[in-house]
Amino acid sequence: MLRFVIDPGANHGVGVAFTDRIDASGQGLGGTGFEGFNLGRTDEDPAVLEHVEALRSRLGLGPVLVCHQVHGTDVWRVGPDDVEGWTAQRYLGDRVEGQSRLPIADAMVTDLPGVALAIRVADCMPVMLADPKAGVIGAAHAGRVGFLAGVLPATVKAMREMGATQLYAWIGPHICGRCYEVPAEMAEQAWAEYPATRSFTRQGTPALDLGAGALAQLESLGVTAVGLDPCTFEGQDLFSHRRDHGAGRLAGLVWRASDV
Repeated sequence: MLRFVIDPGANHGVGVAFTDRIDASGQGLGGTGFEGFNLGRTDEDPAVLEHVEALRSRLGLGPVLVCHQVHGTDVWRVGPDDVEGWTAQRYLGDRVEGQSRLPIADAMVTDLPGVALAIRVADCMPVMLADPKAGVIGAAHAGRVGFLAGVLPATVKAMREMGATQLYAWIGPHICGRCYEVPAEMAEQAWAEYPATRSFTRQGTPALDLGAGALAQLESLGVTAVGLDPCTFEGQDLFSHRRDHGAGRLAGLVWRASDV
């Protein structure tokens, strides 16, 4: 269920977590598709809501906010109206009859305590951010397209507009530079703009190291960042869309405790 957890009590009131695919029964290791602790693919896996509730219980979370991710740079500023009347089924968006569609965005920011922001991935980078002193948190979905388009600078900008000054970031599990093979022309274009992404597979073919690129970019933005980022493609206990097309999703979460 949980690959990494940073307790709010040890992190100035800010909690951070990244999930894996192992459910309470131990299922998911070496599985395919969305077998295991899937937190996405709500169209095909009826157990998603059960998994969300198990996660909330384990971490002591209140509302868990998610967005409809489209590999863009839009940032959703989560306010009181977005949380009012929240129920667990809201996580499923318009998969539940009568509910509205989830907001279209690839990042979320808020200064509300007791609200968890969650990004769902299966090879892309989930990046959690926070300024504990200012009480501002953020979460970004940074796959190749979103990273190259600037979703991380957009998230940092939105957080600073809300008063954040000393930002920290945690990069969660994603496909590594040894596994993320891309066409040579695509690689050359990315390397030219973001040199830190330059990588090659074990076979010597062009690849992208998004994690290294994100660390370099965040540093250039004045953000102190760390990578908690095992490779999803290599880790059988993690979801990988490239390894298992149609895979489920793991999640990165960040929240500000209301009682710290």
